Amino acid sequence: MSRRFETASSPHIKPKTSVTKVMAQVLLGLIPGIAVYSWLFGWGVISNIVIACATGLAFEVAMLQIRRKPIQPFVKDLSAVVTAVLLAVAIPPGSPWWLITVGMLFAIVVAKQLYGGLGYNPFNPAMIGYVVLLLCFPVEMTQWQAPLSTAPEACTSFAQAWSQAFGASCGVDGYTSATILDSARTAVSQGLSVAGSNSGLIAAAGYEWVALAWAVGGLFLLWRGIISWHIPFGLLAALALVSSLGWVIAPERLLDPAAQLIGGATLLGAFFIATDPVSACTTTRGRLIYGALIGVLIYVIRSWGGYPDAVAFAVLLANLAAPTIDYYSKPKVFGYQ
Repeated sequence: MSRRFETASSPHIKPKTSVTKVMAQVLLGLIPGIAVYSWLFGWGVISNIVIACATGLAFEVAMLQIRRKPIQPFVKDLSAVVTAVLLAVAIPPGSPWWLITVGMLFAIVVAKQLYGGLGYNPFNPAMIGYVVLLLCFPVEMTQWQAPLSTAPEACTSFAQAWSQAFGASCGVDGYTSATILDSARTAVSQGLSVAGSNSGLIAAAGYEWVALAWAVGGLFLLWRGIISWHIPFGLLAALALVSSLGWVIAPERLLDPAAQLIGGATLLGAFFIATDPVSACTTTRGRLIYGALIGVLIYVIRSWGGYPDAVAFAVLLANLAAPTIDYYSKPKVFGYQ
């Protein structure tokens, strides 16, 4: 008499984590930055996230239906939500709904699903959406707000965003201020010194505290083992090194290292964007090289390129180089020289 035993396909050892758990912890790591961002700049940050998540999930479901893929497992992995949140915090608070929708269209449909979905995308989807918006809608993408402590309280950024979405009016168009990177670029173009161009302690007022909050979330991810230290270290170390050299040579034209590290999206990029496991390098040595490449590219584009902040462009260029870096940084097979 034969007995039948239930068998399952390999691997037979159940993993301790999953894509959903990893993405959930990434979202937890983003909470400190979102909280500080909302506290200093109003509820426009939250409106960005709500619109981005809603449109991103809608595009994800639509593409899965078109591709005849099961919807529930791919939506439950939270990858679309992480992409939506990263894009939402990278664009100005209180951006109009149509701007966010276009960004999510390119992030989810073009950069992710058309390549085969999660695990097959060669480029960071959130950064693809960001770059498309920056190239196509430069005016809307430069409407950065001053902290609410320096802006009138008659209309918060949340009300501005939803008034644009539904055609209403709250009587105020918006309150904007230049970031330290914009101020430095303007000063250089006018032949002025960049010294004192920032209005905060290190970087632009308010945004420096948001950047430090991203760092807190990044340390949480390191502690939980969600990301490794190699890419953030390589990025920040390389940026600090080249910016220190530049500042020593031309302090009146180039920002100091502290402003380069704290200003703009450097810390958000180092911990949450450059560490994307799909589009980044996979080898240990390759991750260090990959992070350093991004740091150098950020400095070069910020200093001599056409855009004041360069994290998205640097990450996408490094995505192109990731397969080559991995190929030449593979560890040697044991027993071979």
